[in-house]
Amino acid sequence: MGNTSSMLTQYDIEEVQEHCNHTFSQQEIVSLYQRFCQLDRNGGGFISAEEFLSVPEFAVNPLSQRLLRMLDGLNFKEFVAFLSAFSPRATLQQKVEFIFKVYDSDGNGKVTFSDMLEVLRDLSGQFISEQQREQVLTHVLEEAGYTKNSLLGLSDFMKILGNNGLKMEVEVPVD
Repeated sequence: MGNTSSMLTQYDIEEVQEHCNHTFSQQEIVSLYQRFCQLDRNGGGFISAEEFLSVPEFAVNPLSQRLLRMLDGLNFKEFVAFLSAFSPRATLQQKVEFIFKVYDSDGNGKVTFSDMLEVLRDLSGQFISEQQREQVLTHVLEEAGYTKNSLLGLSDFMKILGNNGLKMEVEVPVD
């Protein structure tokens, strides 16, 4: 699997499927492998941040710089695991874990008011003022029983987002 010029074996497909908790079918994994090979322009078996930025939908995403920290240097198995949070078959836990990693930019297992404000700033751009962002975020936190000084862990994110009917889905075209 390291060399992108090789084909996936049935064993490789099953191994990747197991690694991503069966969030993708075998056909979808083959399609993802083809896309991975297209992105891996130098054929090294890993996708760089530059190669990810060649995907127009990714390049214009307001969170692309945060996501790049999670993506740079992924091999195929890690690439599929990353995308598995967007599968319709992903559990709520998998989706919330992904969102938590986006917010926890320093990887310390805690999300601060400042971390959340940064993401909100990335998402809203110039459309709302800093004061409005702080008010919205403060209100959301207070409704969930937290304050601006709270350090949120993954379990807190589950509590906040767990009852939300969270939808994060992407369609994998299958030939």
